[in-house]
Amino acid sequence: MFVDRVELFVKGGDGGRGAASFRREKYIPLGGPDGGDGGNGGSVIVRADPNADNLAGLTMKKHWKAKNGEAGMGSKCAGKNAEDVVLLVPPGTLVRDRTRGNVLKDLVAPGDEVVVGKGGRGGRGNTHFKSATNRAPREFEPGEDGEERWILLELKVIADAGLVGFPNAGKSTFLSRVSRATPQIASYPFTTKSPNLGIVTVGDGPGFVLADLPGLIEGAAQGVGLGHEFLRHVERTRVLIHLVEPFPADGSDPVHNYHAIRKELREYAVPLDGKPEVVCVSKAELTGADEVRDKLAADLGHEVLLISSVTGQGLHTVVGRVTQMLADIKRDEALAAARKKPTEFPTEAAIRTGDFQTTAVTSITPPVEGEVP
Repeated sequence: MFVDRVELFVKGGDGGRGAASFRREKYIPLGGPDGGDGGNGGSVIVRADPNADNLAGLTMKKHWKAKNGEAGMGSKCAGKNAEDVVLLVPPGTLVRDRTRGNVLKDLVAPGDEVVVGKGGRGGRGNTHFKSATNRAPREFEPGEDGEERWILLELKVIADAGLVGFPNAGKSTFLSRVSRATPQIASYPFTTKSPNLGIVTVGDGPGFVLADLPGLIEGAAQGVGLGHEFLRHVERTRVLIHLVEPFPADGSDPVHNYHAIRKELREYAVPLDGKPEVVCVSKAELTGADEVRDKLAADLGHEVLLISSVTGQGLHTVVGRVTQMLADIKRDEALAAARKKPTEFPTEAAIRTGDFQTTAVTSITPPVEGEVP
């Protein structure tokens, strides 16, 4: 079962109370205060784990509570801190506060984590309240309450490229041919009800991750069907591979279907129509598919590829095209990041000690004597 949206109640553990205790030993009947501090309550943490593939593991339990810290004891013995509760989710999970609606953190990379229910601090024992005027304090702190809230976890599949198109356009078959993924395939619409991921290898290069996204329908941007659930997974993709079925079973026009999908991408809450796109007419083995390709290309004013996942026609072309587009995008992102990196100047202390490196400067022609430089 694939689950990409879960609501959970989380609560950090309460801090243990401090102790009100006094030293009592043989020959020391009136010893001073020796109450220890209470332990800190455990926190609830959400962490991205590469071994998790969806949120199904969190559906069986709605309430997650960390344990309370132990109470302080005499002889200045502090209570034990409670262990944290760690919820493992797939990379690409967005963590929101359900009540406020704000994003707590976007867990993109493996190891990213966020504390969603902070444990309470343990209370101080009476040792901390001793003073010159109060040598036998009985005050102590009860410990802070742990933080609690409802959170919303939303998984957005992380993939370099995503397959979009109407149901039964051949997306799952395409994925199975260019990668080792084994999605469910059948000759009827809505076979794919959740995203499938596959790694496409290209020669000796690193390849890229391709997502087979469930088929969209008109009105998806407004939530018709499972529109919002499907479109959410398109957000993180860098390139779209748009498959157009040449002869839909419902008799609809392929050109209209292409523009219908583009309309849904444009009207989604986060516009998605600006992503680079490779347009393909699928099922080239069918007679007349090339004429549909020519008609769509004339309407769009740019190249449309003709492919067949059955015979393999055009698949290498699509993979090569996407690989080049991804390389260009990553290069542009690296250049943009380099431009935004602030210039680091040596500190005053580093200048005094000479502990800094200077940037190499090209040779400068000295000015001629008597000439203003």
